[in-house]
Amino acid sequence: MTKSKTIAQELAEKTIQELARHKQPVSRSRVWKSPQAYRYLVQWSNAVLLRYFIKLFTASLPKAEYRRKAQVDDAARSVVRNIEEGWKRANTSDYLNFVGYSQGSLEEVKGDIRELTEDGLLKSVRGSNLKGIGIDLGEFNQTLKPGGYVKDFKGQLEENKTSGFDYIPLTVLYSPLKNIRPEDLTYEIFMELINKTDWLLRKLVESLEKKLAEEQRGYQVEKARIRSNLKNQDYGSL
Repeated sequence: MTKSKTIAQELAEKTIQELARHKQPVSRSRVWKSPQAYRYLVQWSNAVLLRYFIKLFTASLPKAEYRRKAQVDDAARSVVRNIEEGWKRANTSDYLNFVGYSQGSLEEVKGDIRELTEDGLLKSVRGSNLKGIGIDLGEFNQTLKPGGYVKDFKGQLEENKTSGFDYIPLTVLYSPLKNIRPEDLTYEIFMELINKTDWLLRKLVESLEKKLAEEQRGYQVEKARIRSNLKNQDYGSL
């Protein structure tokens, strides 16, 4: 066996070992044109609205409920942040994991809302809903999409920047929020928003699981192709 053939075999074996080490692409299986394109997701805009409502309501809780206020505020914030962080992850598997974290936080908020109602801190009004307080989730999502909102509220954005801020308050972006008070929020309204968001997150999980399976199949095909090429390579010609 020639020395060149031995070296080629070693390189081939090393390549096969490296390919076998990972069962899925370790990075760059996801690309995006905009780092904030998660704003197109209704899942995200629903979570933003839920956090706003939670903050609005918990601000009205008695001071003695400060621990519960902090817990439910953090859980609502986690629903939003995990969607955003997952979006920026380099591979589909990580994105899927962070959407799962968001689902877990949403379930925590759901439990908190149930307990707040059971403890008499949140009222239940049969028949109350988002439409009844002037909220259209589709319109809210359109308002928060990247691009359009900056143009529509350019004056407000410039005013905020001069004050050291580069954001536009939700109450400015979506005017129906200006009229909503803590006492307008009910168990039914929260549950409607939570359940719709939960359903959308489950649909996103299904989509990501399908994409991940396709990526894994493609990776296995590519690994088999490289293995076959190495096996059929004429080492003696090196």
